[in-house]
Amino acid sequence: MAGLKVVELAHERIAYAGKLFADLGADVVLVEPPGGDPSRNYPPFLDDQPGPGRSLWAWHYHTSKRSIELDLEEPAGRDAFAKLVAGADIVFETEQPDADGTTRLSRLGLDYEDIGAANTKLIWVSMTPYGRRAPRMADPATDLTLLAGSGIAWSCGYDDHSLPPVRGGGNQGYHTGCHYAVMGAMTALLYRHVSGEGQYIDVNMNAAGNVTTEAGSYTWLVAQQTVQRQTGRHAGVNPSMPSQVACLDGKIVNTGLPPRRPDDFRRMLGWLSDLGLTDEFALSPVLEMGAARERIDLSLIQTDPETAAIFGAGRECVNFIASRIPAYDFFSGAQARGFQVGIIYSPEEVFGDPHFIARGFPTEVEHPELGRSYTYPGAPYQFRASPWGISRRAPMIGEHSAEILAELS
Repeated sequence: MAGLKVVELAHERIAYAGKLFADLGADVVLVEPPGGDPSRNYPPFLDDQPGPGRSLWAWHYHTSKRSIELDLEEPAGRDAFAKLVAGADIVFETEQPDADGTTRLSRLGLDYEDIGAANTKLIWVSMTPYGRRAPRMADPATDLTLLAGSGIAWSCGYDDHSLPPVRGGGNQGYHTGCHYAVMGAMTALLYRHVSGEGQYIDVNMNAAGNVTTEAGSYTWLVAQQTVQRQTGRHAGVNPSMPSQVACLDGKIVNTGLPPRRPDDFRRMLGWLSDLGLTDEFALSPVLEMGAARERIDLSLIQTDPETAAIFGAGRECVNFIASRIPAYDFFSGAQARGFQVGIIYSPEEVFGDPHFIARGFPTEVEHPELGRSYTYPGAPYQFRASPWGISRRAPMIGEHSAEILAELS
């Protein structure tokens, strides 16, 4: 993304979209109000001590960006913002309309129709909870209400449905919208490369969440059936077998997909043998039945008792092995044999996993003002031709104001 100029109008909802572009090399200018964006005061804080430049939330979301402090209520601030937009490739903003359809930007004469359309190559991305033109456009929203209202939260929780649904952590409602904003902007860049023209993109965060409900939405639309949440498993109309098991060391794993093909059952039997547990597992003979078959037709599980017994024995065997060995041994042993399983890590445990370390996921970022570096979450992807990298720590409030204003003059 080197050479691309991106203007991000600061807000917690859109911060991740700007980060994704900035860490791929784009020059992302974070436009903040006087005193900085409110999210700079979000916990957690460095050493649990609030203060300027100590919000770890802001550290994460604003890597590789430059910050300019502008008062858009003043003529000088509006003029500088208009100049930034005039020279930009992309604008990211999340200004939610009022009931009459106007936004703060439109009232200030700074919306796409006012200043953006004059830059014919500009890609302007508006990401709002319900879209810029819709009956619910002015409804208030948070990450929680977006996850609930779009249907995502319905599928998150436990087998015990007396418990309410669970909100996924980490701003997933905002992140889902940001991913669609980024994909939309990248698609628009490809279109501009061919046509030479920019365009306006209206991202509806509620709709982005609704098409990210896996089978939830489509099960209803096609069959008028409602999926039910399950502990650590895909939500489904009919319950599936539990898959979370405590290992010998007390750590929890998700045992994933059980054996489904004859070769899977042969490998499972081999694993039991390697561990010396064949005789201890009472259903070993049923596994042998699965291994001896030419084909296992899973569509017969509900009607053929033998097929159901074989499939169930496979699941029971995975859970049995998990309960007899440490979690990492189970994880690595299953992966080596082609079974999809995973350890349930705490966030900090991820950084010690050998796989993540080998991929370079833990990334050191220098903080010169503090005289040391800190470990950050690294690349969610690896591109050979356009490598990812955090170029600098998050800027202080208005750290680059003078520099950016000089570029505009």
